[in-house]
Amino acid sequence: MTSFTFKAMDLAGLPAVGQVDAESKQHVAEQLRQRGLIVLDIADKHASKEINLDFLKRIKAEDLTIMTRQLATMVGSGMSILRALYVLEAQTENEKLADTIIAVRKDVEAGLPLSDALERYPKVFSRLFVAMTRAGETGGMLDSALLRVADQLEREDSLRRQIKSAMVYPTVVISIAFVVLFALVTFIVPVFAGVFKQFGGELPAITRVTVALSHFFNGYFWTFPLMAGTGMYAFRRWKRTEKGRRQWDRFRLKLPLKIGTIVQKVALARWSRTFSALVTAGVPLLQALEITAQTAGNSVVEDAMTEVSTSVKQGGTISGPIKEAEIFPSMVGHMVGVGEETGALDTMLTKIADFYEDQVEVAVKSLTSILEPAMILVVGGIVGFIVISMYMPLFKVYDQIK
Repeated sequence: MTSFTFKAMDLAGLPAVGQVDAESKQHVAEQLRQRGLIVLDIADKHASKEINLDFLKRIKAEDLTIMTRQLATMVGSGMSILRALYVLEAQTENEKLADTIIAVRKDVEAGLPLSDALERYPKVFSRLFVAMTRAGETGGMLDSALLRVADQLEREDSLRRQIKSAMVYPTVVISIAFVVLFALVTFIVPVFAGVFKQFGGELPAITRVTVALSHFFNGYFWTFPLMAGTGMYAFRRWKRTEKGRRQWDRFRLKLPLKIGTIVQKVALARWSRTFSALVTAGVPLLQALEITAQTAGNSVVEDAMTEVSTSVKQGGTISGPIKEAEIFPSMVGHMVGVGEETGALDTMLTKIADFYEDQVEVAVKSLTSILEPAMILVVGGIVGFIVISMYMPLFKVYDQIK
């Protein structure tokens, strides 16, 4: 037996809350109906002394994609949703995802549609996932809708992997540069500083800077992780604010070395792929525009989609506001316009997504080729600065001896 908490109301509209021991949420719902109550919510009751370590667990995009494809296959073969969820919870290896599937299955047993059950867990199932599932349920094409969701998850994960792989090299090189800098300033420079002190006289400005940096490293090294941690915390707090998020999104679009271009193309690929998937699944247009705006990942695209929604509500076109938005190249506006005129908007959006995903791949490779010599120059500059600052006093002494 499991303890459940419930929220309900009686026929007079008065609220009722409490706790019931039962085998499942379905049995709880049956007990409440027998008591003449209308069920509003049923949830598992967690023990007060239970230590919850869910924050240490995470659900990978790959695990969610596999689960979605398996669910689509089982539903397409004629298996009931409830039985498919039982199979999924038994074979899913990710513990957190398995727990979520169990919770979803209990909600479905209690009488909720699959989309409503998924909507109760927004940290696992996005609004896009829920909307496409609901559209599939409404249109009787749940298996097809779930397959589209899986395709969408795979493409988004592929874009993330491309960006992460491009950042591996500069991250490693910068880390090595800091290690080298730390070793030189902490262990090598103090030796030279002791020798220079014996020579007497005034040191060159570049040497004084290096020696002062060495003293700071050796005397106040503990301040570096403190400053780094404080800076990261302040940056995240600022980025979570509405103003900070918008400023950061605009700043990313203007980054040099083609980084801003990659950010723009990633946003466009994600926007067009999401919009296409929603339109193809049969999600109502205004709802599709709203979900696309919220899942675009960039406030500039979100603002543009808000203008599109306003235009559609007033009887206008989708392509009009897109052509006026700076974030969208002219090609996107014209292709969306052609899609509206021919009734093939989903096809045009898919072609736009394919184009920009290919462009992202090319741009990432180009960025890697640019960053390699740039990182070598950075490391060489750091080491060269320290070496020159240490040898300049020796040259000065040599000139005095001559």
